[in-house]
Amino acid sequence: MLTYTTYSEAGGVGKSTLAANLADAHAQQGRDVLVIDLDPQQGSLTYLLGISAPRDNGEADNIARHLIDRPKGNFADLIHETPFNFDIVPSHNMLESLSSLLTKAEEMAADLEEPFDPNDRLRHVLAEANIPEKYDTVIIDPPATAGPHLYNAVSATRSLVLPVEPTGKGIQSVEGIQDMVVNLETALEIDIGVLAIVPNGVGRTTNQEQYLEQIRELGYHAPIVLRDRSSLFEGCWDKRCTAFYYVGYHRGRRRDYEVDTLDKIRDLAAHIQEVGDQ
Repeated sequence: MLTYTTYSEAGGVGKSTLAANLADAHAQQGRDVLVIDLDPQQGSLTYLLGISAPRDNGEADNIARHLIDRPKGNFADLIHETPFNFDIVPSHNMLESLSSLLTKAEEMAADLEEPFDPNDRLRHVLAEANIPEKYDTVIIDPPATAGPHLYNAVSATRSLVLPVEPTGKGIQSVEGIQDMVVNLETALEIDIGVLAIVPNGVGRTTNQEQYLEQIRELGYHAPIVLRDRSSLFEGCWDKRCTAFYYVGYHRGRRRDYEVDTLDKIRDLAAHIQEVGDQ
């Protein structure tokens, strides 16, 4: 099974946009895909994909309840189909309190002399729900801040796909990736792979080759570069769909540069599959 976490320290909509479109691209290649939205923000992957879920209903079962071992139903019941041929476990407002909820659950488990690792709960939940047998690909989209959401995502996937922006801040974030990965490996006591770095929003004035060379000198894959496609990706958020769906159903005329962008995302998905399935 291919598993990875989309993560960007800078945050923003680019991380979730990439996760949604990679999920679509994997599904187009015949894979059974599940995305898990661990981001408690309103403008998360769940919103982008137009999923109606009771995120503000504290009594409803949700992913946070399963992480603290207080589910109200089967994990399978949390999974929603999307119009884009892949499935999603949606976000919920209870994720905003995940850190404190996990701390309480860990204390209770300690009192009962039961094992409980607050940073490894998602991996256990997915295994118990037989997700590895049901899906070929699992993509997890956590918030940008370090904490139990990110730690659970990375512990479950052991791999990262990292969108970065080609600005001074972007270069700095690329150079800091090694430190970030080492810090995560140290905190979680696991090995973590970087499947791809994805330069996103590249403008025509950017020295693309120099930027890519800096990434590759650090030993990372950068199989594609996405130019500034603000109109396309903002349209996705407006219509709440993937870029593939947006171009196919909401664009009145063909734009070759947008078709080229979709082809690049397919190429990226194929690269991730090749590297991640090894």
